[in-house]
Amino acid sequence: MKTGIWIAAVLVAAAPALAAETAADKGKAAPAAVEKKDAAHEMAAVKPGPEHKLLADAVGTWDATVEMMAAPGAPPSSSKAVETVKPIGNGLWIAGDFKGEMMGQPFEGHSVSGYDNVKKKYVGTWVDSMTTSLMTSEGTYDAAKKTATDVLQGTGMDGKPAKWKAVTEWKDADTRVFTMYDEGKDQPSMRITYKRRK
Repeated sequence: MKTGIWIAAVLVAAAPALAAETAADKGKAAPAAVEKKDAAHEMAAVKPGPEHKLLADAVGTWDATVEMMAAPGAPPSSSKAVETVKPIGNGLWIAGDFKGEMMGQPFEGHSVSGYDNVKKKYVGTWVDSMTTSLMTSEGTYDAAKKTATDVLQGTGMDGKPAKWKAVTEWKDADTRVFTMYDEGKDQPSMRITYKRRK
């Protein structure tokens, strides 16, 4: 509101050709126009779109098989987990609770994912029981290939900032495969196959 009043005052001072209107009239009209524009922008920013349908498709309980690749050519270690995904924020977001094992220890992780209508990107956060650092993600979805590609950012095992690439392929409505790659590497470091529980 204050921004609108300031803009109106500048226009009054800089445009004598508009002197036929009173300053009081301008002070009333300009903020209303700015407010209307801001309100329309805000509504567009929070309106669910077709991209949010992909989020809704992930809602449910998923049985997961986790494969960790220690080195190229070496057999992966495997463990089981369960992820429960639910909608939050009137369907604009989904929250996931992941529970299983990691390196023989109980493991849990929590995610929040959504689609940012302003950035035109899928965005997310991840926290888990094996680190005090927050991981963020940003990416896109290829509807033709039914594949999401994300860039993940967080802190590596050495304590330095790190990036990873994640690719999620929807094999069918009840199967998705998440594959994670260290930055600049073609060899996956982790793969999780999710099967929807019915």
